[in-house]
Amino acid sequence: MNLLYTVLAFVLALGPLIVFHELGHYVVARLCGVKVLRFSVGMGRVVWSRRFGKDQTEWALSVLPLGGYVKMLDSRDPETAPKDDSELHREFTRQNVWRRIAIVAAGPIANFLLAIALMAALFMHGVEEPSARLRALPEASVAHQAGVRGGDTVTSVNGAPVQSWMELRWQVLQATVNKTAARLELRGVHGGTYAATIPAAAIAKTTVEGDVLGALGMELWRPQPRIEKVIEGGAGERAGLQAGDLVLKVEGKPVVDGIAFIEAVRGAPGRALALEVERAGRVQALALTPERDPNGRGMIKVMVAQAPEMVTVSSGPFEAVAKGAERTWETSVMTLKMIGKMIIGEASWKNVTGPITIADYAGQTARIGLVSYLQFIAFISISLGVMNLLPIPVLDGGHLLYYSLEVLTGRPLPARIGEFAQRAGVGLLFMLMALAVFNDLVRLF
Repeated sequence: MNLLYTVLAFVLALGPLIVFHELGHYVVARLCGVKVLRFSVGMGRVVWSRRFGKDQTEWALSVLPLGGYVKMLDSRDPETAPKDDSELHREFTRQNVWRRIAIVAAGPIANFLLAIALMAALFMHGVEEPSARLRALPEASVAHQAGVRGGDTVTSVNGAPVQSWMELRWQVLQATVNKTAARLELRGVHGGTYAATIPAAAIAKTTVEGDVLGALGMELWRPQPRIEKVIEGGAGERAGLQAGDLVLKVEGKPVVDGIAFIEAVRGAPGRALALEVERAGRVQALALTPERDPNGRGMIKVMVAQAPEMVTVSSGPFEAVAKGAERTWETSVMTLKMIGKMIIGEASWKNVTGPITIADYAGQTARIGLVSYLQFIAFISISLGVMNLLPIPVLDGGHLLYYSLEVLTGRPLPARIGEFAQRAGVGLLFMLMALAVFNDLVRLF
């Protein structure tokens, strides 16, 4: 059932993005006067089709769902070449170079516009996310040594306002990619503001593959360790714990939050722990002996408060569109920088992911909720736009490269060079797909 849910979430995410991409090509081709012969969702053999419109364009579904295409009147292919002279003016290669550039670029641009629209809608609706408030930091951590203190809330990073944990992570991630210092503005738990700068040397030691904030010592703030529910027959009930109890100390050491209490319990299977809890305004001492779970960790069968502080990030219509465009631009630039770093060896090729990982994330975000799922779709739409703009023959970016050279030289690329580049591009694309699937399988197993 979970597999079916994941596959369905993947198809519902990727399918519309492919359709939107191809619609970009289709609409601009029609506006430029080019005749469109077929609009296909999927690649390979056509399994269903219908013809509509004055040009009797064939709208088709093909057997391989990972992709799509728009087939236009094109004299380079005998199958799509004009049948008589009356259609020559509607043939793709006879259009001026700027029209051809517009038709090819329209697909990726459609993906970027869709991402902006989705993000703007989410910002207008309001997205509930964990706040940028910090948990107590280890004294040896980079952030603590830079002057950051637990309980305080980050309000900006390098001048960019921060409202939520995701925005904090995004800004620090950009500093990691750029290998620059991160200047944090913070609001103290008791009021007042201050600044702390994490030096570039420390930022450079983190990697985008892992938990960037965690590597610097920053974690989500969690509430005090208050008991929410005691399950019958567990070690917590035998020790006398009750719903509403606030755990103050374990073995004489203060407990900062629910996560710290859970860690203390897990690390003491079968060993008695001296607790101090606050109940109805009075402090009581209890003796708690965690049971040993199948993994050899301690468990006491109680539910402890650990949900982070939440904030609603929302904007007005104009601000939402501006933020959507800004986030789309920043994500695109970061994607290109990551590709550049992989090429020069500064980032691992393990970051290349394929359909299995995308499907897994689609299923996970769909289970979390509609907002998370739409955020995921917006990110994939941006990735699809960026990847298609890469200067690889057979991709949109490869064709744009040809036409850019035509603009510079005043003449089209020789057919022989174009054919060689196409073959090389297909080979490179298959290599990248093989690497992506290999990385997916390694993550899976």
